[in-house]
Amino acid sequence: MSEEPQLLWEPSAEAVRNAIITRFQEWLADRRGLTLRSYDELWRWSVDDLEAFWTSIAEFFDVRFSQGGGIALGDRSMPGAEWFPGSTVSWAEHVFRGKRDEDVAIRHASESRDDGEWTWARLRRETARIAAGLRALGVGEGDRVVAYMPNIPETVAGLLACASIGATWSSAAPEFGARSVIDRFAQVEPTVLLAIDGYRYGGKDFDRGEIVERIASELPGLAKVARLGYLDGSGWEDGFLGPEDAELSFAALPFDHPLWVLYSSGTTGLPKPIVHSQGGILLEQLKLALHLDAQSGDRVFWFSTTGWMMWNFLVGVLLTEASIILFDGNPGHPSLDRLWDLAADTGMTTFGTSAAYIGSCMKAEVQPRSGRDLGALRAVGSTGSPLSPEAFQWVYDALGADTWLFSTSGGTDMCTAFIGGVPVLPVYLGELQARSLGADVQAFDPDGNALTDAVGELVIRQPMPSMPIYLWGDEDGSRLIESYYSMYPGIWRHGDWIEITSRGTAIIYGRSDSTINRGGVRMGTSEIYRAVLDLDEVLDALVVDLPREGTDGWMPLFVVLREGVTLDDDLVGAIRARVREDCSPRHVPSEIRQIDQVPRTLSGKVLEVPVKRILTGTPVDEAASRESLANPEALDYFVALGDEYAGANR
Repeated sequence: MSEEPQLLWEPSAEAVRNAIITRFQEWLADRRGLTLRSYDELWRWSVDDLEAFWTSIAEFFDVRFSQGGGIALGDRSMPGAEWFPGSTVSWAEHVFRGKRDEDVAIRHASESRDDGEWTWARLRRETARIAAGLRALGVGEGDRVVAYMPNIPETVAGLLACASIGATWSSAAPEFGARSVIDRFAQVEPTVLLAIDGYRYGGKDFDRGEIVERIASELPGLAKVARLGYLDGSGWEDGFLGPEDAELSFAALPFDHPLWVLYSSGTTGLPKPIVHSQGGILLEQLKLALHLDAQSGDRVFWFSTTGWMMWNFLVGVLLTEASIILFDGNPGHPSLDRLWDLAADTGMTTFGTSAAYIGSCMKAEVQPRSGRDLGALRAVGSTGSPLSPEAFQWVYDALGADTWLFSTSGGTDMCTAFIGGVPVLPVYLGELQARSLGADVQAFDPDGNALTDAVGELVIRQPMPSMPIYLWGDEDGSRLIESYYSMYPGIWRHGDWIEITSRGTAIIYGRSDSTINRGGVRMGTSEIYRAVLDLDEVLDALVVDLPREGTDGWMPLFVVLREGVTLDDDLVGAIRARVREDCSPRHVPSEIRQIDQVPRTLSGKVLEVPVKRILTGTPVDEAASRESLANPEALDYFVALGDEYAGANR
C-alpha cells in the first residue's frame, strides 16, 4: 500500500516487556545466542530455520516427549511432512500438567442452565470418569468417539478424555440437522456417540431425541450412544461414567497419532474429514500462546459452537495459565448486549467473536460500556471473515483506545490462525497485524511469484505441524492434493486473496474462488461489501457474478435493509454510486434486489459460491447442505430465483 493507514493502537512499554513473546525472544538470546530485535526478524528466522524454530517451541514450553523429541522435521514434503519422528506425546497431559486443583479452569453460561464454573479438580475428575466409561465400552487407541454436544464443560471433558486414551474425537453442534451430522460422522465410523437430549436457543427449547436416534441408526459399527440430559438437567445417563475416584492417565502416543477430525463447511459436496495429530496440534497451540498472550489470571472467551474449529482453539487455551469462558445459546437473545453482559459478569480479558457479530453490533448501535463494567477487558479477537475498517474503528470507539484488537485468518484445515495477533505490534485500521511465527505465508501471482503490496493467492510455502496428516478415507491422498496442492504443486494454496504489505501487515479480501473479475479487474467480494455496508440503510449483503451469454456477465447484489427501509430508486442510486466510487465502475451491480436474510454457515461465512451455483442451475441439494447452515430457509429465495436466471441465459 502506498500510504500508511490510521494507527489505532500501540502496546505500552509495560505490555511489551511482560508479553510471553518477549520472554521467548529473551530465552532465544540466552539459550541460543539469537539476538532478534524485532518481530519481523523473529518471524523471518522462524520460517528460514523451521527445525530450529519448532525445536525451540518444544523446549521453551517444556514439551514432554515420552520418547524421542530430537529431530524436529524428518521429511519436509508437502503433503507428507514428518514431524518429530519416533517421538511420543500426549496433548491432554499437557493441558492438565501444573494446574492447581482449586483454580478455575472453565466458566460457563447457557440458556439451558445456571451460570457456573469448573475448577481444575472438577475438570480432572469428570475427564477421568468419562475416560473410564469409554474404556468400559471398549474404546481404545485409534477408535473414534463422536459428540453431538453443545459448548459446555462436559463436552470439553469428553474431548480431553478421548485424547487421554488415544481415541480420536469429532464433534458437531446440536444445531446441525441429522443429515448433516450423518454426512460427517459416518465417514469416520465411530464406536461411541455422545449426545444431548435437547437444548435451548433464543428462548425456545429444541428436542433432539428423534434426531439422535436417526443419527445413531445410520452410523455403521456404532456400539453405544451415551446420553447427557442437558435440557432436562439430569446429567449423564446411569451407568456411563466411571467411579468418582477414577484416576486420569495419559497414553503415550506417536506424534502423528490422530487427535481429532474436523470438517470443511459442507456447503458444497460431502464435508472433508480433516485429521490433525496429537503432536502437531500441541505444538501449534503452544505457539499460539505467544500470539494470544494468554497469561495467569486471564479469562479468554471465543463465541463458537462445537462444530467450528474455534471451539477446538478455545479448549487449547487450557494449555496456558489462562482460564476459558464458554457460552451456549443465541448471542442475540434477548439482544446483542448478551455477550457484553457475559464479559462484564465473568471479568473477561479477551473477547473473541466473529466479524459478523461485530458488524451486527455496529449496525445495531450497541454500546458495550454503557451500564456495565468492562474494566478487565483488554483484547478483542475477530475471525470467520474479513473485518471491515469500519468495524475496526467501531471497536475502538465502543471499547476505548486501550483495546488490543486482533483480527485473524486461518481455518479449519489447519485449526489455527496463520495471520493475526501479535501483542507487541501496533494495530492499523483494516489490517491484520502480521504473519504468525512458523507460517511462511505469501501472496502468489498465477505464476507462483511472491507479491508485496499487491493482491495474490494466499499460500504457505513450508510445512506447519498442524497441517492435516490426511483426510479420513483418502487412501491415496488424491483428495488432499486436489484440495490444497493442485494449483501450486508442493505449496499449500488456501483459497483466499491476500495482500502482504511492505510493513509486514496483511489484508484479506475474501475467498479467491468467489472473486469477481469484471473486464480484467479482479476484486474480492469483501471490498464490495465494505462499500455497500457503509450505507446506514444496509444491514447485510451478498454479491455473485453470473455468466450470461453474449455479455460480460451478470452481477446481482442482494441486500438486507434496516427495518422500515425500502429499496427505492434513491437507495439503488446511492448503492450504485458507492460501489462505483469505492470499488470500480466495472463492479457496479447489474441489478440490486432486497432479501430478508443472507444465507450463512454456522460459523458466519456468506454462501457466495453455493448461491452462484444455485442461480446457474445446480440443484440446491448439490450446491449446499442446508443442515450445515445457520439459516437454511434463506436459500429458498435463491432457489425460486434460479429458474428466472436460467431462462435469461438461454
